[in-house]
Amino acid sequence: MTLDYHDVVTADLSSFTDVAAAWKKMGERFGELKVDYEKHVQSVLGNGNWQGLAYGAQQHTAAATAFEYGAAKRQALAIASLLTDAQTELTRLQKAVKDLVEDAEKKDYKVDGSGKATYVGYDKLSAQERYTLQHDPDYPALLADAREKAQGWTDRIARAVEAVDTTDRSVKRALSRATSDGSTDGIGIGGFNTAAEGDLAKAGKPDPEPGKKDGWVSETDSEASGPGVGSEASGPNVGKGKLAEAEAHADLGRAKAEGTLTNGPLKLAGEAEAYAGAKASAAAGITHEGAQAEAGAFAGGEASAGGTADAGPVGVYARAETMAGAEAGVNAGAGLDGLNVGAEAFAGAKGGVGAGADVGGIGVGVTAEGWAGPGAEAVLNASKDANGVWHFGPKVGISPALGGAVGFEFTVDPGKVVDTVSDAAGAVGDAANWVGDGIGSLF
Repeated sequence: MTLDYHDVVTADLSSFTDVAAAWKKMGERFGELKVDYEKHVQSVLGNGNWQGLAYGAQQHTAAATAFEYGAAKRQALAIASLLTDAQTELTRLQKAVKDLVEDAEKKDYKVDGSGKATYVGYDKLSAQERYTLQHDPDYPALLADAREKAQGWTDRIARAVEAVDTTDRSVKRALSRATSDGSTDGIGIGGFNTAAEGDLAKAGKPDPEPGKKDGWVSETDSEASGPGVGSEASGPNVGKGKLAEAEAHADLGRAKAEGTLTNGPLKLAGEAEAYAGAKASAAAGITHEGAQAEAGAFAGGEASAGGTADAGPVGVYARAETMAGAEAGVNAGAGLDGLNVGAEAFAGAKGGVGAGADVGGIGVGVTAEGWAGPGAEAVLNASKDANGVWHFGPKVGISPALGGAVGFEFTVDPGKVVDTVSDAAGAVGDAANWVGDGIGSLF
């Protein structure tokens, strides 16, 4: 229920003092019960004279009971603190409403039971004064000004009442959370709340927006297409160093989605992609940055998913891939962005996983694939991606009918390495200054 003006100005908040004192006394009493129970029940039965399954069951229950006494103390004291904070804040805000009304009345504005202000200064005039005023050419303007100022008082009072209602809702949330036990400690979920928070500012915060964790910022993007067919061919183009390239596809469908969650230095990222259809491509070129040639074909379906978790300079990653169909390819290249050479051919189904860790911009990982079908693959890669990250990794696999492939991968992110070194240097400098200040203070 939303509080209105009448609720606010007529509320009696004096009972908060007695109720908060009662909760505090209750919490202290629970603490005494915990000490008495541990001393006169739990420890007496645990003197070593009683053994066996029944003793173990009793001690387990006794430990849970003692825990709940302690949790009850924490919960009761937290509620006492919340009620004390609530009285202080609600009393302050209630007074702010009443002070506004008093100020308005001093300036000849009357506030009714709903909090609406009306100018009544003209009611104090004599009959002659009112007659003279009503025939004044500026009378309409004076009335308009009085109505505008009255509305201003009404709006200010409404905002002050809203502040009381907002705090009242905050108190409700805080008390509800203090009495809710979601822990499996003690007797389990539904007991007393050993984590009850007694600070109203912390415990009464609004719930996070739906679909968003408190303090986290999310970004998502997705796209989908298909079915469709197409082809493209070009070259040679001597000016751009392109000898020739061609591509053709017949897509049943493709889809991709990615998203991130960030909270300060913490970042979670994930992406998923799926494709079904057939495609083939070939390209070759020579430029001042290097030479590259590749050709490949695929028919079937494939899907992949991966994710990363970073906390400052430290991160981990994992991904999974699956494919059913036939593929073949060959590539070779060398240039400023690295070198790569490899060949593969496979028909059947395969699935693979990869995982690794990154510290300060240098990452190490391993990949493994299981194949059901004939095929072979050999790849050696040392290249830079669009984000400037260098990837190094060999991969080999063979499968007469059942088999697989294993590989290792190393990554180097120059930008992240520089940032890590810079942060470390800053930390060392701060530590040196701190030590220097400490030594100086000794003398």
